[in-house]
Amino acid sequence: MERSASSPEFDLILWGATGYTGRLAAHYLAARDTGLRWALGGRDADALRRLRDEIGAGDGLALVVADAHDGASLRAMCERTGAVLSMVGPYQSHGSLLVGTCAATGTDYADLCGEPLWMRDMIDRFEATARRSGARIVFSCGFDSLPMELGVQLLQSAALERWGQPLPQVSCRIGFHDAGGFSRGTAASLLATADAARADAAAGALYSDPYVLTPGLGGPAQPHPTRPRYDEDLEVWTAPWVMGPINTGNLHRSNTLQDYVWSKDFSYDEMLIAGPGEEGRRTAEGITAMMASLTAPGAHPDAAAAPAGDAPSYHLYLRGQDAGRGMTATVAGQGIPGYDAATKMAVEAVVCLVRRRPQAPGGMWTPGALLGDGLIERLSERSVMSFGVTEQPQADTQTHGDR
Repeated sequence: MERSASSPEFDLILWGATGYTGRLAAHYLAARDTGLRWALGGRDADALRRLRDEIGAGDGLALVVADAHDGASLRAMCERTGAVLSMVGPYQSHGSLLVGTCAATGTDYADLCGEPLWMRDMIDRFEATARRSGARIVFSCGFDSLPMELGVQLLQSAALERWGQPLPQVSCRIGFHDAGGFSRGTAASLLATADAARADAAAGALYSDPYVLTPGLGGPAQPHPTRPRYDEDLEVWTAPWVMGPINTGNLHRSNTLQDYVWSKDFSYDEMLIAGPGEEGRRTAEGITAMMASLTAPGAHPDAAAAPAGDAPSYHLYLRGQDAGRGMTATVAGQGIPGYDAATKMAVEAVVCLVRRRPQAPGGMWTPGALLGDGLIERLSERSVMSFGVTEQPQADTQTHGDR
């Protein structure tokens, strides 16, 4: 099947609109002049009507009722729209039928997924179908793993422009500034993935594979931080980051989709900034111990948990190096990473897909590989994220180990 030449009724349906992150996305879409014909989608018509009133959209905003586990209703929804933004997780519990339906109908799809075992299953089952139909299936458009992917993209673009070669070794250090913890959806997804990995030895091995999302392909051995480390450049202690394996898998898929533009020797590691001095070391040790077990989802954090004013809620420092050459890229943004920050990222990604890449080929994509510099530009223009890149002095390009 090929993508239909006729124009659908909608450009975008926000699916799972009445959930917590769905409501945040609905408010953001209603407040933004996206130029899109969009609709609210979910299984409860009354809840959709209440949400429409809440965001002040009026009766002109259409409501689409469907069920995540009813194939006929999902197909009817997909046939009415060019794209679906899914906010319904855990995706391994509620998302498979929708992805398959989008792939079959040639409907574009984006989500906030950070579930690598499920994404691999979707790639294995539906990538060939999506390529035939023209559907662009774009996973991980939120804090998993958009800031990391776009940061590496920016870093490597600068290196290619400066030296004509990428920097194969990239390290990412992530700092949060009182921006709340995991979202309930993220925690639920982590727990579901951990349960799947524990229940099946093969799934557990696949989850720990940095090339989990590049079936049939591999590459060099990857760093796997398991202990606290002192970062001499930033002068802080760092700890293993629970989302590191998820983001690493996405980045290797992005590199592969771009025909190894970051080199076939590309390696990546990611750690969480714990803080300076002795207190930072103790914090890093505590985080490392805590990574062995995942806590149950907590309450939704209040918006007040994020820093007030223009202060960023998170910072990423990405250092790339090779043979004495080095670049540092920074990515920063406001909002609670698992909530309003992530929903803004996902909305801007799907709008960028619809408006800027209508002719891109179908398949299973990462947002950076598909949307690239256009998405960096859009996120910057709308103050969702800020980006910077600087060349490192040669003396600063050393590798720092455990201490």
